[in-house]
Amino acid sequence: MSIPTCRIEPLGDFQFSFKIFDTEVTRWCFSPLVPRPYFFPVNGPSGRSLTRMGHPGAPNHDHHRSFWFAHNDLMGQDFWSENKAPRIVQSQWYAIEDRDDLARLALELHWKDGHDPQPLARQDLFLTLRPMQHTAAAANSAPGEWTLELQSDFRAGGQGVAFRKNNFGILGLRVAKSLSVVFGSGTITGSQGQTGEKALFGMANRWLDYSGPITDSARTTNASSTASDSVIEGVALIDHRHNPAHPAKWHVRDDGWLGPSLSRDAEVPLHPQNAMTARYLLVVHRGGADAAKLNMLADEFDKLPPLRVIKGTKPHHQWELQTAP
Repeated sequence: MSIPTCRIEPLGDFQFSFKIFDTEVTRWCFSPLVPRPYFFPVNGPSGRSLTRMGHPGAPNHDHHRSFWFAHNDLMGQDFWSENKAPRIVQSQWYAIEDRDDLARLALELHWKDGHDPQPLARQDLFLTLRPMQHTAAAANSAPGEWTLELQSDFRAGGQGVAFRKNNFGILGLRVAKSLSVVFGSGTITGSQGQTGEKALFGMANRWLDYSGPITDSARTTNASSTASDSVIEGVALIDHRHNPAHPAKWHVRDDGWLGPSLSRDAEVPLHPQNAMTARYLLVVHRGGADAAKLNMLADEFDKLPPLRVIKGTKPHHQWELQTAP
């Protein structure tokens, strides 16, 4: 049996490594020592991370952990800040699926208020990694480009639970310093063609893209990098058409972060049995924002069926992943 091209490998210290052709593209970090899990690095085709840990100029924004789930008001509890009691903890992983065209990981996260041992909400998280050449944009792909689908099935821990009306959550993305408009030479672009914070903050867009210069590790060794050693790369987030209040309104800043505001205009209720599903697609690409390419990926994403966990049917598999009907 050959080794699959796309793999997700567990590591020590509470981490999963996501790999394509033995190259790590991102890592899921879920240590119980931090308030919530996050992805870091998020490597572009250059081999450099297109995200960073924390704000370049404000230490009171250390809760900006690269690419992460959080929300500022789940039933009055602040899961956005790090100096409060609430925590998001990984309860278990369900299944890992490695293939040549994709790799998948399914997890269960608990949103706990820090007082009640029972979670306020449960989040089944399905992560699907795909090389760009196995997407609808294959004909227009560059080596090292990839996508990561994030499907979250939220269920309440009791009655009356909701993500209340708020700007912050359920996803945050802090880009590398050089991609920032303020601290670097980056550009924010929306699906309607507008650019910059003033034009995009709080506005409905199918997707948002943050692109800018990054050092190309293939063109540098031990010498100091120069402008000629940099390339343009970027990250985009796509909002699925079945998400609440699609197209998303975005919280975005020129200082280098963006996130879809799930409950900006109205609360999003959760039910104990029936899942509230929110799906997003992270796109890691070479060059600046390519609207035609991102729209093609969004169209494909809208048609992909959601996943679910079932009891294992194969030997030595406790759980398996299945596309939902």
